[in-house]
Amino acid sequence: MVEEKIIRFMRFRKPMAIFSLLVVLIGLASILTKGLNLGLDFTGGTSVELAYAKPVEQVAVQEALEKAGIKDTVVQHLGTATHVLIRMPPQEKAGTDIGQQVLTAAQFDVQNPATLRQVDSVGSQVGSELYTQSLLAVGLSLFLMMVYVAVRFRFKFAVGAVISLLHDTLFTVGIFSIMGWPFDLTVLAAVLALIGYSLNDTIVVFDRVRENFRLLRRTDSVEIIDISLTQTLRRTIMTVATVVIVVIALLFLGGIALKWFSVALLVGLFAGTYSSIYIATSYALAMGLSKEDFMVVSKSEFVEEGEEIKP
Repeated sequence: MVEEKIIRFMRFRKPMAIFSLLVVLIGLASILTKGLNLGLDFTGGTSVELAYAKPVEQVAVQEALEKAGIKDTVVQHLGTATHVLIRMPPQEKAGTDIGQQVLTAAQFDVQNPATLRQVDSVGSQVGSELYTQSLLAVGLSLFLMMVYVAVRFRFKFAVGAVISLLHDTLFTVGIFSIMGWPFDLTVLAAVLALIGYSLNDTIVVFDRVRENFRLLRRTDSVEIIDISLTQTLRRTIMTVATVVIVVIALLFLGGIALKWFSVALLVGLFAGTYSSIYIATSYALAMGLSKEDFMVVSKSEFVEEGEEIKP
């Protein structure tokens, strides 16, 4: 029936379901209690980019800003040790030209002058609106994807797919909350990209499951799922490995602007691959997925007049 050795994935579906539930609950608890380390895109504030003549230490710049009364700053190197990016929340005593104030405060070494390269500001009201719209975007994408899977496959698959995508989202965002990593628009973009990637992987599995349910009529549902996952495993590994190589290149060569975007993708790739195997298919089985869901009911082409058509 099937030449290759079947990997019994579904043998561990219950322990994996418990593990997934625990991870999601821990992440959700962290989000509700600790919250997210929201970036300036959501909270509002200012980012200032400075260029020094010589390499400069991040700690030295931060201490100089603290002495000048500019508090709660985050100083990061931007590509090289001579370029720094300074992020700060709205300052109580800040004037209209916050960029010039930061530049003046950062001139702590006369032998290493700094020049102002760029200033970006986001109002707190705009940041709050972005945060709300981001939540709506994630919710809308999950709903539309459930509709798509329900139309293409079955409703049992659709619910499993959405639970899988919700698991990936909460897993990734929960890790960012637990670790205290900054969550900005680039991370949100990574989460939305992961939803699409995970759904694509899930649809490949669902398509093979549907095909095998029609071909292997004397095989039970659990074994059909195992066969389908085994057949798609090689494709999944090759796809994930290719994407991971690209993401690692972005992480180490993309600079600070793509750092947390890359980290979110790496975390989400693990969650998405795992959920495609154990979340989406396991939930479909729990809802009673069977051969009857894929049987094609054919009607007689010739029916005599007055004869009742029986199912």
